Formats: sequence, structure tokens, C-alpha cells
Amino acid sequence: MVAFGWSVLALVFLDELLVIAAFGVWGWSVSPGWLLVWLLPLVAMTAWYLFASPKAPYGGPVVRPAVKVGVFALASLALWDAGHPSWAAGLLVFSVVVNGLAQLPGVRALVAEPTAR
Repeated sequence: MVAFGWSVLALVFLDELLVIAAFGVWGWSVSPGWLLVWLLPLVAMTAWYLFASPKAPYGGPVVRPAVKVGVFALASLALWDAGHPSWAAGLLVFSVVVNGLAQLPGVRALVAEPTAR
């Protein structure tokens, strides 16, 4: 179960990277692309750090899931608007599946364990 749990957590991290890339793709497709291609991912990363990450300073039992859902949904909408509807649907399905698997008790226990042993 431990190997499965770490695999799921690796896929969650990959999902977060894909979301950041989706914002960059959308930023490139609108004007001024040179500005938004780096600004939108930076805004998404900042929101994630402040509200949705495991050690978020402003996260909470309501705020953290709401921001996560919002960021994943907006990333999918961004890909759709950039002209990549199949990628948008794939990202949304992938996000729901891996984040759902991350809620399994065995996977959540891996995150709750202290790192120093």
C-alpha cells in the first residue's frame, strides 16, 4: 500500500504541474501573451501556496478544498478556451481521479507522517 500511496502522491504533484502549464498555455493564446504566459502561472502558484498547499498559511477545512477545486476547474477552462477541449477534459478527469485517490486513508496517512524518523 505504501508504494501505491507514493505513486498517487507523485501523480498529484504531476497534476499540479500540469495545471500550472495549462495556465501558461492559456496565457500564450491571449494578448499580451508574452506577459500572461508567466504571470498567470505565477498567480496560480501563489494562490496554491497561500490557500491550498498542505502547509498553507491561510488554508483551512473550507478554504483549502474550495481553492483546489477552483484552480483545477479554471485550468481546465483555460485549456478549453485556448482551443484544446480534449486536453481540458483529460486534465479535469485526471485531476478528479488522482485527487480522489489521494483521499484514501492509506495515502492520507503518508502525508500525515512526520518526515524525521
